[in-house]
Amino acid sequence: MSEEAARLSATPAGVPLAPLDSIADGAARNFVLQMRAGRFHGFVVRMGQDVRGYVDRCPHMGLPLAQKLDDYLTPGGDLISCSWHGALFAISDGTCVGGPCAGMGLTPWPVEVREGMIVTAGC
Repeated sequence: MSEEAARLSATPAGVPLAPLDSIADGAARNFVLQMRAGRFHGFVVRMGQDVRGYVDRCPHMGLPLAQKLDDYLTPGGDLISCSWHGALFAISDGTCVGGPCAGMGLTPWPVEVREGMIVTAGC
């Protein structure tokens, strides 16, 4: 199986990821899930009691967004940033708001908080 085929873009619902309080408010965290079909790379951004998840792949070049573990946000914490080429994305919906990704956006990864635990959600 090629590396590209082994990299998944979705996960099943109901997979526990981590306690909500393991991610600081206004921060992001990387998650890699090994499944039978391959490996999934994603990240979660925490905003208070809410979370947003995205597949860890820049639409501009197909690379993971962060060169440094969990370093997904701009210094002000208001945007998601690709550390390779400077593309910027809205945390709320993954829409490209600057850089070499005009008209593109991040692939959402459905996640939610249940009883203080971040879990994968259905589409």
